[in-house]
Amino acid sequence: MQQLITQRQGAPGRLGSLLVLLAVPALAQSQPSTLSLNQVIELALSQSAAAKQTQTTRDKSYWEWRTYQANYKPQLGLQGTLPGFSRVITPVVQPDGTTDFRAVRINNSNLALSVSQNIGLTGGQIFVASEVQRFDDFNGGLKRYNNQPVAIGLTQPLGMFNGLKWARRIEPLRYQESQRQYLEEREGIAQRITELYFDVLQEQVNAEVASQNVQANEELLRIGKELYQLGRLSQSDLLRLELNLLNARQAMAQGRLDAQNAAVNLQSYTGLRADALRLVVPAAAPRLVVPAEQALSQARENRSQVLAFRRRLLLAEREVALARGTTGFQATLAANLGYVNQAGNLWDTYAALQNQQQVRLTFALPLVDWGKQKSIVKTAELTRRQVQTDVAQEEASFEQSVQVQATQLATLSEQLDLAARADSLAQRRYDIAQATYKVGRISLTDLTIASAEKDQARRTYILALRAAWVAHYRLRALTLYDFERQLPLTAQ
Repeated sequence: MQQLITQRQGAPGRLGSLLVLLAVPALAQSQPSTLSLNQVIELALSQSAAAKQTQTTRDKSYWEWRTYQANYKPQLGLQGTLPGFSRVITPVVQPDGTTDFRAVRINNSNLALSVSQNIGLTGGQIFVASEVQRFDDFNGGLKRYNNQPVAIGLTQPLGMFNGLKWARRIEPLRYQESQRQYLEEREGIAQRITELYFDVLQEQVNAEVASQNVQANEELLRIGKELYQLGRLSQSDLLRLELNLLNARQAMAQGRLDAQNAAVNLQSYTGLRADALRLVVPAAAPRLVVPAEQALSQARENRSQVLAFRRRLLLAEREVALARGTTGFQATLAANLGYVNQAGNLWDTYAALQNQQQVRLTFALPLVDWGKQKSIVKTAELTRRQVQTDVAQEEASFEQSVQVQATQLATLSEQLDLAARADSLAQRRYDIAQATYKVGRISLTDLTIASAEKDQARRTYILALRAAWVAHYRLRALTLYDFERQLPLTAQ
């Protein structure tokens, strides 16, 4: 792992514009491309496994939506049995009541064309059909046609659950919810990439700090040995310098190992196939002042969770309607009318067509069910009440999380400014302490404290930068709104 190059813009410290080099040793001679946080996020959104899974989920929701829409459009179908040949020995009851077994060789074929249309308002169905049948008795030399050129029919449930009606209320919400979930998952990927990105930077900062400490401690140990020879440094301080050097070398080795592991995690999640990556410490996250009321308003307008609350309430109502529609009195009215005729020749069946009407009402009414119907309906009603309570509680929690996230932006920006200032001051203090120690004006303990404060200030800055960027993407995911450009996020 090559050493970090540090020099932050806008701050006098040496952290600066940090470049992190993650390279496979065998291919380290190749010149890696430099990638910013935004570039890594864009690459992850286009080629990572998580992004592809998100796209697949969205496509699946689209085709489920198409399936729902098809239920309300006319359906054209062709059914038939061609051929229907049969050659068997079958029992035949004789006039005297005895049974004789006869060889039968027949063909019974049919072909039907139908157009049907569901009625969403009532849950019924109307249809127009045409059907022709042909019967052949090959042993007797008989051929007959039964033709129904046109028939119009209606099937209408009475007092039963209307699934089409409830689907019309629920499925549009489900589809809109899936579109918003797609955006939320993409923003979630951006947030996760930001976390992994800064995981690498943090570990690389630790390794870079340790590397600088190794160089500084090597120089201090060299000077310390000279002072010890001159009798101006105690043996205890000399041993302390040697221990500091060993600790710095150990920290550098551990930091490089941790950075490699963090780099593997980032590459695995993003799907980047490059042999080497250069990660640039990003500038501060956009400094936004987002009123909690505005964030909450955008969240209510854009988030899928708001639609999910409405959908869950409707599903609970649907279960109550289902419980009531599948118990108690149930009936189905079926009616059709048309023309029909039979003849030995197909064309003769169109002559002298006869009217055909059918009306049928089937019903079921439980007389004694020992409270079964009441129990089923009561269970559904209690479930609805529980869903209403859960949704109200989750909605309050959701609104609170949005408001808290919006109010934390200013605090995180302030913490980032303080961390940058502290990093600059700690670096300057350490440089002064190091120069002062070399001329013997401060103790080794004071120099060690200044070095530790410098290292901690540098780590704190990276953590503050990470927190600001993660909060930025988290607020985008919670509201599906870009407050920097004042535009709602839209699906591609």
